[in-house]
Amino acid sequence: MDFELTEEQAALREVSRGMLAANCPPQLVRSLASAGKDVDDKLWRRGAELGWTGLAAPEEYDGAGQGLVELCLVAEELGRAAAPGAFTDSALTALALARLGKPELVPALAAGDVKASLACHGAVAAHDDADDLVLSGRATAVQAAAAADWLLVTAASDRGSGSLAGRRLVLVERAKAAVEPRRTLDETRRWYDVVFDGLRVPATAVVAADEAQIRWLIDAAAVLSAADSLGAGERLLGMTVDYVKVREQFGRPLGSFQSVKHKVTDMLTTLKGARAATYYAAMALDAGDAEATMAASAAKAFTAEGVAALAGEALQTHGGIGFTWEHDLHLYLRRAKVNEMLFGSPAEHYERIAALME
Repeated sequence: MDFELTEEQAALREVSRGMLAANCPPQLVRSLASAGKDVDDKLWRRGAELGWTGLAAPEEYDGAGQGLVELCLVAEELGRAAAPGAFTDSALTALALARLGKPELVPALAAGDVKASLACHGAVAAHDDADDLVLSGRATAVQAAAAADWLLVTAASDRGSGSLAGRRLVLVERAKAAVEPRRTLDETRRWYDVVFDGLRVPATAVVAADEAQIRWLIDAAAVLSAADSLGAGERLLGMTVDYVKVREQFGRPLGSFQSVKHKVTDMLTTLKGARAATYYAAMALDAGDAEATMAASAAKAFTAEGVAALAGEALQTHGGIGFTWEHDLHLYLRRAKVNEMLFGSPAEHYERIAALME
């Protein structure tokens, strides 16, 4: 696999970074958090105009026909800017619907005219009743659910004989479900529980019932979360390097001390490994590689765990100022800690790797 970015990929990264630098400063992130808003409308429209939401959707459905690698480039820049809004959720939903033969909603998602969020955590059960599907339970950690028009829900299914026969992906109108704000460490994004109390949806709402297809979606979401962490980690490293260059102790810049140099070097080494693991996993998923699932787990476990630890090191290096509410460092630390748990904790992914290797 070629890890070098193409000219188009490099341009996507630079344009995305420039747009976020101009339209998503930390002041905006803080103001949205204070106002309890899921996303800034202007920022959403700018992202849609850049093609983020339709980046991986096929061209026949008004998308750009790119892949998970390109979505990772966007996710990385979103993490670097600590940007709110379920951009990658909408983009991944559009890709999944196109892959699974349910393209009716894809053009609207690709254009950013409607929004979608993934509801893959929690305990939601689905059972058949005549021509309907009945959903019950609670999906947790659903990003920007209040602003979403649609939810792509992972539900345990009792279809078939015996005990649980597997899982199904179900596309649900968000307005039909109850959403409850959930307070998390993350101050940069809004999270919700979505409650399904015997919600009836037509059987046609089932997008997929094949475990391999559902697994691909969750693996892709995990890799995008890793890319988000990678961007946050790069920003934390930059903040740390800038700080130790100017902060003096005993008449010398902090960065001149060998122990600080070692700490910063270790942070950089972590990010290099995280980048390799994340983009290898994205390429493997795009290519349909037989080991893509293992690569996704390796990327999610290593990156999420490594960047969360890196955030702690950045905090310690900043000293007292890093603990203040006014400093932006805590925004990235909180985001990294929440990313660590999304789509499977590192421990869960390490166990999965061990099982796959047996």
